[in-house]
Amino acid sequence: MAEGPDIARIASLIGDPARANMLLALMSGRALTATELATAAGITAQTASSHLSKLEAGGLIRQRSQGRHRYFSYADETVGAMIESLICFAASRGHLRHRTGPREPALRKARICYDHLAGDYGVRMLDSLRADGAVAGDEDHPILTDTGERRLAAFGIDVGALKASRRPLCRACLDWSERRVHLAGTVGKALLDHLIETGQARRLPESRIIEFTPEGERRFILSFPLPE
Repeated sequence: MAEGPDIARIASLIGDPARANMLLALMSGRALTATELATAAGITAQTASSHLSKLEAGGLIRQRSQGRHRYFSYADETVGAMIESLICFAASRGHLRHRTGPREPALRKARICYDHLAGDYGVRMLDSLRADGAVAGDEDHPILTDTGERRLAAFGIDVGALKASRRPLCRACLDWSERRVHLAGTVGKALLDHLIETGQARRLPESRIIEFTPEGERRFILSFPLPE
């Protein structure tokens, strides 16, 4: 095709195993150094530098300097959504790099997806918000309702600040483990931030796992009940 978006370039950037591992490492939502990304990819620092330059030139990542270190993260949330969708597609076709162990059930239960809650609990949260009218719209286009604004305000979330952001309030993100959507956008981020800031849950170090305290899990289940 002579004109139009160059999807082959993006595919080639993601398709390299080392670069794919780097992009997967950034799904934690944390900005990582070149050394950390090299470790995640299993390559040398010099090789990592070349890969990072290509990813940055392709608009997939950005870097920020702090002191003597450079930190890399996704260019924006659409990159995280694309990677999560690819993860889901690969899983649905049986293309899995399977490692058995205790981490897998925890990842499927609750994990961070760029900056919002994913896994069984992420899907549960969206199902609950839809059930009580806090979120409307079809599956692919969630919309925060007036009821939803009141629910967020009850959690202490500043809805006005969310609306002022250039990011969408609500966005559907396909969940690779549940094969259904969970809630992204500024609302999804704000709800995960609320869970962490109130001590109901925490992010495990060097992991995408979101771990709930016993009391936090009890409160989560009460706050986001499922319809009978």
